[in-house]
Amino acid sequence: MKVLQPDKIDTLFINCHLATMEGNAFSIIKNAALGVTGKTICWIGKDKDIQDKTTCQNIIDCKNGWIMPGFVDCHTHLVWGGSRSNEFEMRLSGATYEEISKKGGGIFSTVQATRNATADELFISASKRVAALFGQGITTLEIKSGYGLNLETELKLLEVIRQLDENFPLHIEATFLGAHALPREFADNPDCYIDLVTKTMMPAVKDQKIATAVDVFCERIAFNLSQTHKVFQTATDLGLKIKLHAEQLSDSNGAALAAEFLALSCDHLEYLSLSSAKKMAHHNVTAVLLPGAFYFLKERQKPPVQTLIDLKIPMALSTDLNPGSSPVHSMTLILNMACMLFDLTCEQALVGATINGARALGLEQSKGSIEIGKDADLVVWDIDRPADLCYLAGFTPIDMIMIEGSIYKNNFVIVQPVKKNYPQSPV
Repeated sequence: MKVLQPDKIDTLFINCHLATMEGNAFSIIKNAALGVTGKTICWIGKDKDIQDKTTCQNIIDCKNGWIMPGFVDCHTHLVWGGSRSNEFEMRLSGATYEEISKKGGGIFSTVQATRNATADELFISASKRVAALFGQGITTLEIKSGYGLNLETELKLLEVIRQLDENFPLHIEATFLGAHALPREFADNPDCYIDLVTKTMMPAVKDQKIATAVDVFCERIAFNLSQTHKVFQTATDLGLKIKLHAEQLSDSNGAALAAEFLALSCDHLEYLSLSSAKKMAHHNVTAVLLPGAFYFLKERQKPPVQTLIDLKIPMALSTDLNPGSSPVHSMTLILNMACMLFDLTCEQALVGATINGARALGLEQSKGSIEIGKDADLVVWDIDRPADLCYLAGFTPIDMIMIEGSIYKNNFVIVQPVKKNYPQSPV
């Protein structure tokens, strides 16, 4: 192994163990050291191979802790107005997600509250959620729009997401989800609404450069295959990446369609068929599993995890943080749920929350694993074994977080300077 002089390193982590996720696998280096220069990882190796440690600018003794890539939360809806706690009580009384939706509840109550909220109000409430996720070791975050369902509010949501990215150290990817549900004003004319999405909303999103991807909820209570195809074709024409809520409540063949359009990911997948899974495998589409929604909706049909494994389809995990079906703010809880509900191993779950989450966003070249040249998005964990993060449901024993070379402790207390406008205290 090449020996690197410490004066070439800005920050040197010593006395640590690494779970690197290199090569999309759970790889471990014991008794390790890790060097960071600027925003990137510059050296990985054994602690004993670093010479003259005391000459490095910033040496961090991890005290036998574990360093892992920061979590990548690749599917959230965390900007919304209002509350849905009343629906939680309705579900406890036996109402299903579909029943609540058909009665005009569910997403429609959130849409109205979101339309009525100001951008400042949405930013303040969303900031609390982002801060909570950051405190869970999440360093990359995807946020969807989708609670506006008209041009004005969808653009307002995407602008709030942009402001969140500018004001927090996390890397945030914005996804346009105008085709999330059919708004009441278009109840009798869904095709007309899809025309609004594709001919007015999506060009505006592209022109304003406020989202990098487009998503659709392809389901019997939302949009059919033909309507989804139209959105995907427009996204392709505009150069926007594609994602899909697929096969959550029924087999709509949406995953197969998404694969044909070279989607980054298909998400949920409880009712995924073998034929659609094979198309996902052929086109390298990542499967995003969302055990929080499965748990919260009391679903019974599990995603076909063994099929995904057999076909070598990468499996990502995410919180799916949203007000109606997964108000979950904890990635470590999601890790536990994935193991307990979907029968993933701890290694599969941790890979799913890191490198495969990055793959679901098209960021696997820079995020999600500990490799030389990648962004220094790291979490130092005070744990005995990586499996502790799956076992200790919801517990986050974080010693420190690094995002692109800047170190954070005690939530948003900064140790090294960062160019983003971070909050001076927890929000």
